[in-house]
Amino acid sequence: MSNKINTADRYMPIDFFVRRMMTMKEMPITEQEVIQVSRESRDLAALLDGPKYRKYGRFVFAALSSIPWVGGMLGASAALIAENEQGRINDLLRRWLEEHRKKIDELGATLVDMAQRLDQFGDDVEPRLQDEKYLSLVRQGFRVWDEASTDSKRDYVRRTLTNAAATKICSDDVVRMFLAWIEQYDESHFQVVRALFFNRGATRGLIWDEIHGEDVREDSPEADLFKLLIFDLSTGHVLRQIREKNSEGEFLVKRRTRRSQFPRTTVESAFEDTKPYELTALGQQFVTYVLNETVPRIG
Repeated sequence: MSNKINTADRYMPIDFFVRRMMTMKEMPITEQEVIQVSRESRDLAALLDGPKYRKYGRFVFAALSSIPWVGGMLGASAALIAENEQGRINDLLRRWLEEHRKKIDELGATLVDMAQRLDQFGDDVEPRLQDEKYLSLVRQGFRVWDEASTDSKRDYVRRTLTNAAATKICSDDVVRMFLAWIEQYDESHFQVVRALFFNRGATRGLIWDEIHGEDVREDSPEADLFKLLIFDLSTGHVLRQIREKNSEGEFLVKRRTRRSQFPRTTVESAFEDTKPYELTALGQQFVTYVLNETVPRIG
């Protein structure tokens, strides 16, 4: 008899966790408090129980298995039910579960939303959802999702993974880098990317006006932060100054300009207004995968 462990069996504890969340309805606990399962958790469990299980099962389990506290919540929910059956309750355990219930709601909503969007492609997307290379992206993506500090970043992860399943514009290695960028950069960086995406050729001065629209001193914290954002995105190869290139796509050496007879007395402004910028090819793909919705929402 083969000793090979079935993939579905290996993930059964997480499957049990989702089903256990379904059963935590109106549990009588001290102070007559009630833990109710959310619509998002019920939808997720229904997805695993329904006819679509075969298509989305490995995808959902890959996402859940990448989040460290899911296993802890499984054990805690089982312990809570056991204590409740004995007529007592651990207040600390109850509070811990309540704290994580919002995360479960968000996680369930994200997974169900992705499944609904990918349903627009029918069975064509199923091979991608079973591909171990894509499941590796899912695991990395939901680790970033779990540690994200804002709802916007969590939404970027959702878009990236959805688009990576539905489209093949760039390689999985590039998508992996996009997930790292989501983790590394702040929303302020993404504001610069958006401004440049809609205004190719914008100077730093125009980008600043597009985002903030008010003048600040060169020695202000705001100017220092803006210079840092441009530096980060330039060294990260997300944006660059527009340069002339030949028909082969090779960048030409900049021509030397004649030195002025009146030397500068100040350094270049953070809001310099003569050098145009553009997104790199990677930066444009990043916008396509991360900042755009390519799959229509179900009505």
